[in-house]
Amino acid sequence: MTTHRVGRRRRRTAVVVTVAGALVAGAAGWAVVFGPLRPGADGPVVADPEAVRTARAFLASWAAGDLAAAGRLTDSPATAERTLRNFTAGLEIAKPVLTPGAARADGESGATVPYTAKMPVAGLGTWSYGSKVGVSRTEAGWRVRWEWGLVHPELSEKQKFQLVEEESAELAAVDRDGRAISAADHPSLAAVLGLGGGRPRGEVRVVDRVTGEVRSTAVRFGPAGAGGGPLRTTIDARAQRAAERALARHTEGRQAGLVALRIDSGEVVAVANGPAGGFNRAFQGTYAPGSTWKVLTSAALLEKGAVTPSTVVDCPKYLTVGKQFHNVETSEIRGATFREDFIHSCNTAFVALRGKLGDGEVTAFAKEYFGIGGREWRTGVGSVDAEVPVPGDETEKAAALFGQGRLRTNPLTMASVTATAVSGTFRQPLLVKGTEQERIETRKLPERVVGQLRALMRDTVTDGSAKVLAGLGGEVGAKTGTAEVTEDGNNNGWLVAYDGEIAVACVVEGAASGSGSAGPVIRDMLAELGR
Repeated sequence: MTTHRVGRRRRRTAVVVTVAGALVAGAAGWAVVFGPLRPGADGPVVADPEAVRTARAFLASWAAGDLAAAGRLTDSPATAERTLRNFTAGLEIAKPVLTPGAARADGESGATVPYTAKMPVAGLGTWSYGSKVGVSRTEAGWRVRWEWGLVHPELSEKQKFQLVEEESAELAAVDRDGRAISAADHPSLAAVLGLGGGRPRGEVRVVDRVTGEVRSTAVRFGPAGAGGGPLRTTIDARAQRAAERALARHTEGRQAGLVALRIDSGEVVAVANGPAGGFNRAFQGTYAPGSTWKVLTSAALLEKGAVTPSTVVDCPKYLTVGKQFHNVETSEIRGATFREDFIHSCNTAFVALRGKLGDGEVTAFAKEYFGIGGREWRTGVGSVDAEVPVPGDETEKAAALFGQGRLRTNPLTMASVTATAVSGTFRQPLLVKGTEQERIETRKLPERVVGQLRALMRDTVTDGSAKVLAGLGGEVGAKTGTAEVTEDGNNNGWLVAYDGEIAVACVVEGAASGSGSAGPVIRDMLAELGR
């Protein structure tokens, strides 16, 4: 295989990387996430557990880069290992995720496990697709039935993949009102939109193995509108300026990210990062959301009728579920109501409520009402979707209820969560107008729940942990969050907030608390906007 690459900073017309067919070796950070198992509707019997375990083990080995082990789990080890090794050779793939779906029995001697693959191609975006793993009983035990389409539906003995990369000319962009915006005026937009320099674009093509003829395009990368006039964004120049000023003023050189979007449409009006020209943490970061996640778990508890704001849920200093959980500064509120637990951000109360929700209920609720965990969000620029895995045990379930454990989000996700909670309707975030978005089907939160969430977040500002925003005019509601990174290290500080028009989320790394770090950022931004 011949691979041609040039430096990302050079101007180039087209760079072609031929992809013979899987994940690049040396992928220490790769992961596989397992979904719940249940028999398929069309299956005559429940899939044999050993067959399902074999399929999962195959996917886990593939994702971990142990391609020899993955090959040994198939009925054609040498061919499987070789094909997996060649599939995406030459691509810069970081942390791809393979997610198995519900297993389906194939008679009494087989099973099929569908899966989705999300492979982030460095500097371009995420290549997402779905396929399935078939497993059969053999004399040697359960083995994956090796076939080309297992790796990707369009991979075969006659066709392979080819990556074509090119760098667009320097981008010009306009804000939501059609006025020009630049990196000189808005430094954060340099990294987010590629302003001030060429921006990589590309596509993965399906080509004939012999002739090289292009058969189809598997995925395209790059901003909508690139190369065809200015990039039409949803940015509000005034909000963007206020966000960048507030972030620079209060983060003191710490890494941070902020997203503000319109509640009524999901359109992003501001995205800022610290440092301004660095990594786009606001859209591509992966953080535990801390107690800001209680907005979503509270929605699930309230929608189910498991609690009301006046329900008594004690808030002790400590609660042990496999490990000892505690509140910030080991505070406690004896005889607390759920309202008090929320506005003062009591972790142990939420841990105590874990039995009110099923193991996979928050995962399903996030998808059903908040658009998280299903189809990929397409904003027009590179972004990383949130991960809300089903907890593996009671300890992990307890941690996830207050935003810890294996949860992964970013300011884009949490701004959307806030907008959905206070409006009742999920609206897919958008930054570049004209971006083709897949329809994400969600249900509307009941008005009763929306009213309760708005009241709880408003009370958090007037009487609770977000009093840093109390001086702002109008109805401003919020939720603070402090996410542990290590047991003895600094935390990440979070704050999400809403007013009459926008929802905002901010994270500041290496912070003591959300109210003390992200709070002043959002306060100053909203104050400058006259809110």
